[in-house]
Amino acid sequence: MKHIVIIGGGTGGTLAANRLRRHFAEEEVVIDVVDGNDDHLYQPGLLFIPFGILNHEDIVRSRTAQLHEGIRMHIDTVDHIDPHSHRVVLGGGSSLPYDACVIASGSVLLPQATEGLLGPGWMESVFTFYDPVGATALARSLGAFQHGRIVIDIADMPIKCPVAPLEFTFLADWYFHEKGVRDDVSITFATPLSGAFTKPVCSTSLGHLLEEKHVELVPDFLCSSVDEDRHIIASYDGRELPYDLAVVVPIHEGAPFVGRTEGLGDALNFVKVDPATLQSTSYPDIFAIGDAADIPASKAGSVAHFEGEVLVRNVDAVLRGVAPSAAFDGHVNCFVETGFGKALLIDYNYDQEPVPGHFPSALGLPLMKESRMNHVAKLLFQWFYWHGLLPGREIPGIPDAMPLSGKQLVGAVQERVPAGTRRKEH
Repeated sequence: MKHIVIIGGGTGGTLAANRLRRHFAEEEVVIDVVDGNDDHLYQPGLLFIPFGILNHEDIVRSRTAQLHEGIRMHIDTVDHIDPHSHRVVLGGGSSLPYDACVIASGSVLLPQATEGLLGPGWMESVFTFYDPVGATALARSLGAFQHGRIVIDIADMPIKCPVAPLEFTFLADWYFHEKGVRDDVSITFATPLSGAFTKPVCSTSLGHLLEEKHVELVPDFLCSSVDEDRHIIASYDGRELPYDLAVVVPIHEGAPFVGRTEGLGDALNFVKVDPATLQSTSYPDIFAIGDAADIPASKAGSVAHFEGEVLVRNVDAVLRGVAPSAAFDGHVNCFVETGFGKALLIDYNYDQEPVPGHFPSALGLPLMKESRMNHVAKLLFQWFYWHGLLPGREIPGIPDAMPLSGKQLVGAVQERVPAGTRRKEH
């Protein structure tokens, strides 16, 4: 009998467990999932809590309830992996044997890593919407905010869903317009990137959108500290941004157990994997999916979904004693809320920049263009998340690899990466 242990019961871990259970339905394979709690959070929903569109209880369900019959759920922490004895050592002292291990432990917020961020102004004038507590507290603060300067700052990259801080900025512009006080509220978007986004062509388009909405863009701003007495966010190059209300996306790292497992992770505790096969570069029977992996793609839920079939095929190969051959192309698909009932859609992969056109074909949703359809599709995605993505179902007409049909590729910028070269998306 073969044993598969999946560390993490979030998006990547849940869909991986369900896909693997279905794949091995007729075989004697034990699948164990480990997570520290039973609260499955629909993370894209955090964006809407500060603006009163959703509440915390709207986006949380039981992790166990999302797993197919026959999958065993363990509510426990992971201390480390012993790759030599092929066991996952749990925080309670017990361990789980594995023939294949899938790490889907996501990323961890580290507000304590930025000097002053957790000072007396934390959750008073300085917030994050990247967790339920911060998003809920921010809703109260935004509701009372009538005038002054709001600074949205990304402390460092990589982060979960790189478009989310931009979406927050666009929604804030809309929110204060709706309240009738937009002329009294100045909005600044500060980022360690050289532009609004990680991809140059898309960054230019989003930068123009910020300008149209009268949002100040401060690029190359790497946050060094927050002075909550003076209401100042400082960068390492000496620049300072005054604020009345600050919305900070904290530094992210991988799960601590990765750092306690020799050779498994990089300096930020993200699992070092082959970007195509998702197999650990150190241990052939270990894989990583979603935010936990160090692949050069956005840490977004769509990535975990598109990785799913590749992961299943390559885990199957390892269990059968053959080399993994299925390859993930880095496919990313993101809706970007832009306010006023509109959103735009971007679709790209390791080699191809986001371009205009339609997705998934010429008759699909518009790419790189604001539309009401994209906004409606984003709102409907929450239903699909619980009933399609997490159960591990395929989406009819939407392949895991990035489709070329419908895209305006003539003259489009491509990012060709030489064989064997590894890139990180920052």
